[in-house]
Amino acid sequence: MATGDLPPAEAAAAVKEEEAAAEEEDLIEIVEEGSGRLDISRYVDHVRDLSAGAIATFEGTTRDQFAGRRVVELRYEAYAAMARRRLAGILREARSRHALRRLAVAHRLGPVPAGEASVFVAASATHRADAMEACRYVIDELKASVPIWKKEVYDDGEVWKENREFLDRLSGDGSAPAPAAKAGGCCGSKVRVLDA
Repeated sequence: MATGDLPPAEAAAAVKEEEAAAEEEDLIEIVEEGSGRLDISRYVDHVRDLSAGAIATFEGTTRDQFAGRRVVELRYEAYAAMARRRLAGILREARSRHALRRLAVAHRLGPVPAGEASVFVAASATHRADAMEACRYVIDELKASVPIWKKEVYDDGEVWKENREFLDRLSGDGSAPAPAAKAGGCCGSKVRVLDA
């Protein structure tokens, strides 16, 4: 019997059970320092589903330059238990906004050298738009609200960074205008540098 054929209370209970089962299938990892690289193929395989017509991914990597300075590595710290709880909430929110099959998100802690991945998001859905939009939603919300902190280490110093998504959220309405990018910089509107 389809949920549409059930009385309203039973239909609501059946939908909640389906949502709970889907959430249990989500994969959330905070990869502790010293555990090595993110296992990208594991996360993609996790979201594979025979009923999914699309898998979308986002891989955030450490670039080797920022504002004309050579980046050696990024260093991440987190309140891991709270980060996991917030990520679970973000995945629930993504599910409420998009018709998804499976989700996976992983973030490394500790040093992440140039060229390596620090964060990975994967989403599967029947249709590509839901999978792609869910990936964007998850990474944007992660950067805005998950207690993970980033230090950028250069060959001539280091600085803590704040993401624009976080600063916009602090403004209360998300409408704070982004500052113009610095000449020669790629991310001036996305990152605020805190001098040490």
